[in-house]
Amino acid sequence: MTSVPEITVHELKALIDAGKTPFILDVREPKEYEIANLGGNLMPLGEIVNRMDELRQHKNEHVVVHCRSGGRGAQATRFLLAAGFTNVQNLRGGTLAWSKEIDPSVPTY
Repeated sequence: MTSVPEITVHELKALIDAGKTPFILDVREPKEYEIANLGGNLMPLGEIVNRMDELRQHKNEHVVVHCRSGGRGAQATRFLLAAGFTNVQNLRGGTLAWSKEIDPSVPTY
């Protein structure tokens, strides 16, 4: 499987701290979002195709996609790149990395 552009949790945190928060797309399921979230916009991976009209309004923004550990985020990143998004990155390690490296108050599951 080909690699996708990635951003680390430390790089994302630096952007947020600098007031340059990207559009954060959370591709996990609603139950996962209830357990732990980074305040992103929830759109489960299986719904992206049918909700492209919503996503297209963010096509020219910096988009960071995340899931629990990175796999679904990478799939969504590939899809968005194929759909013409040019500034999209997968959050390496997902919420697990965020909890481990940035904010231990974010639950892991």
